[in-house]
Amino acid sequence: MEIPILQDILIIFALSVFVVLVFHRLKLPSVLGFLATGIIAGPNGLSLVKATHEVEVLSEIGVILLLFVIGIEFSLKQLASIKKTVFFGGGIQVGLTIMVTALVFILLDFSWSEAVFTGFLFSLSSTAIVLKLLAERNEINLPHGRMSLGVLIFQDVIVVPMMLFTPIIAGNTADVTTALLNLLVKSLIVLAVTYIGARYVIPKLLHEVARTKSKELFLLTTVVICVAVAWTTSQAGLSLALGAFLAGLIISESDYSHQATSIILPFRELFTSLFFVSIGMLLNISFFLDHVGLILVLTILVIITKAVIAGFAARVLNYSPRTVILTGLTLFQVGEFAFILSEFGISNGLLSETNYQYFLSVSIASMAITPVAIMKGQKISALFMGTQFRKRVMNWQTAAQKQKRKDPVDEGLSDHLIIVGFGVNGKNVARAAKYAKIPYIIIEFNADVVQEEQEKGEPILYGDASHDHILKHCHVQEARVVVVAISDSQAIKGITSAIRNISQQVHLIIRTRYVKDIDSLIEMGADEVIPEEFETSIEIFSRVMHRFLVPIDNIDTMINTIRSDNYEMFRPKTHLKANSGDVLPRLNIECVRVSREGGLVEGKTVESAEVRKAFGVSIIALMRKNELRSSIKPSTKIKRDDLLYITGNKKNIERFIEAVSLPKV
Repeated sequence: MEIPILQDILIIFALSVFVVLVFHRLKLPSVLGFLATGIIAGPNGLSLVKATHEVEVLSEIGVILLLFVIGIEFSLKQLASIKKTVFFGGGIQVGLTIMVTALVFILLDFSWSEAVFTGFLFSLSSTAIVLKLLAERNEINLPHGRMSLGVLIFQDVIVVPMMLFTPIIAGNTADVTTALLNLLVKSLIVLAVTYIGARYVIPKLLHEVARTKSKELFLLTTVVICVAVAWTTSQAGLSLALGAFLAGLIISESDYSHQATSIILPFRELFTSLFFVSIGMLLNISFFLDHVGLILVLTILVIITKAVIAGFAARVLNYSPRTVILTGLTLFQVGEFAFILSEFGISNGLLSETNYQYFLSVSIASMAITPVAIMKGQKISALFMGTQFRKRVMNWQTAAQKQKRKDPVDEGLSDHLIIVGFGVNGKNVARAAKYAKIPYIIIEFNADVVQEEQEKGEPILYGDASHDHILKHCHVQEARVVVVAISDSQAIKGITSAIRNISQQVHLIIRTRYVKDIDSLIEMGADEVIPEEFETSIEIFSRVMHRFLVPIDNIDTMINTIRSDNYEMFRPKTHLKANSGDVLPRLNIECVRVSREGGLVEGKTVESAEVRKAFGVSIIALMRKNELRSSIKPSTKIKRDDLLYITGNKKNIERFIEAVSLPKV
């Protein structure tokens, strides 16, 4: 039996291996490699692939799985926390883009219907590319990642009304009111089913499936949930991708979300690669080369316009200047749903074949630039932050905002604690400071958080801690400690530099997500840098040492040493010195400190204590005052605080430990 599409899939994957490998050698993102593969293999390239429609269908599965995994990694609580970003930020971005685009095209003598429809197309960004890149870089939970996700969710929802309005603005009459009411009712039903499923149905179902310990059944159940919810939303008139995202949210509320993610990830990577290939296939190389000058000019104009509007939406929501820039760099491209919408425009006479080719060329060009822009986003934002752009454009705020802001800083504040960032870590530090009656002040850039915490009585100040004025207002030069507890690594460096420009005396403690930042932050003036990964490792390490019965005081000493050496033990290419936990780690060997004075062993020789006869264990080594003695004789005397390395069965070892150690309190 011959399967025609099998040959095309083989060609795509084989060519992708070669092209992506070349792009990797050139240090270019794999997404660009897949786009290039589509351009080469598509009907407008070498025509290696014939079943282009079937490939497009498979690519849609990739988008569904991508949104499904993003939904799993998110949660209903997180989604509720960005509802303002979704509706307000997304509405500003889409609305302004449509208005600006329509105005420009009307000035170019296009009809108002064509101009508005073109605005529809350019207002949409690429959910697949943006979320894939942000997920790969672990940036979805950063401020610009949350902002981008909120806007993309709004775009995925608004594309359905755009499809409904397309025949209306084209002059084709339709019962709009009935269609909109039906869509609204269906949407409410879908959301209700999603909430009920997430809270009551799916967690119990997955629990029963997990109890079977069948990987095949768990995989099948996960796929069924994803496809069922996606299909349901599509039947309600919403997009499949949005349904997949909702399915992910449902599973995210269960205890099995991590397992679901791990089994879906390989399929997601496979099918999303087909998606990018299918996008590349759409590009007409001949048309692109014949009009390359105009296409590049249009691409630059689209990128600048969309970046500015997306950044403006972020600024209206009181995000920091750096987040504003990064949001603009993330959302400037034209998205995959615009391709679907463009088909409606062609069928309704709002998009000519020539304009369609211009649209495709500009869209794919903007998509191709996106990975590079996101990868270089931190450097680009740093470049902008050092210019007058930041001072003149990024720091505006309305008079109403200024009047609402309360000043919690006491003029006489000194010898206090400053907490930068009021997330989980910042809240815990503040809670501990309040308990210890340490005076503190919080600097936070999220206006909603500031307003909410001010109502609770927290001494919190709205502002960007990288600004000298904010730090001086918080009396950083009189503070004893500053704790920086935010996630944005580039912003952390800016704050560190600003603090050290004002005060060299204040003790600066920084929490960072990335190990690579430790050295640079220490060089910039941080007194202590606490990486999340290593602190987790320390907790695991200490518990492992406890299970191996390494003395508690030794464990504490080792932990203090690790921290004081800036976590050198956990860092690559580090040669470790042997310590009490490294001696004879194999077989059934334990280490115990002689802490019970006047017991059955302390003060006696090995022979007189009759260790082997009384306890059934053998002493194979002894450490006294950091000196290891591997030759144990019957006449060797056992003293208090000696570390004894013993071997025997576990029951006998436990009896011996009870005999030589102080009883647990």
